Amino acid sequence: MTNIDIIKALYAGFAAGDMPAILADMAPDIAWTEAEGYPYAGTFHGPQAIVDGVFIRLATEWDGYQAIPDRYVGEGDDVIALGHYSGTYKATGKAFRAPFVHAWTLRGGRIVRFVQYVDTVLVQRALQGD
Repeated sequence: MTNIDIIKALYAGFAAGDMPAILADMAPDIAWTEAEGYPYAGTFHGPQAIVDGVFIRLATEWDGYQAIPDRYVGEGDDVIALGHYSGTYKATGKAFRAPFVHAWTLRGGRIVRFVQYVDTVLVQRALQGD
């Protein structure tokens, strides 16, 4: 599998809600960075920290939350996914759609780093229910 194939499989796992598939190619010491201004901002280290700090919250605080990649660009150990998020924040009932760029770094077929770039203003509007 190429690095792009590994990242495509990860997004397929997200779409299916398949946690074992999502975690399958993560390195034990993965660093996962959510953008400042995003509700789960910060850097999480290791798969369990990501599950607890990001994935469980996404699953419980949102209805229909999705991360849909539209395009992939890869070079060496780096894969960039360009796409969009959407969902409805349960506490406000407000839906959103926001573009994202995800920067992935892999080594030896394992995901070692993730950095999220997103229009956080659009997300914050859903959180605040404006």
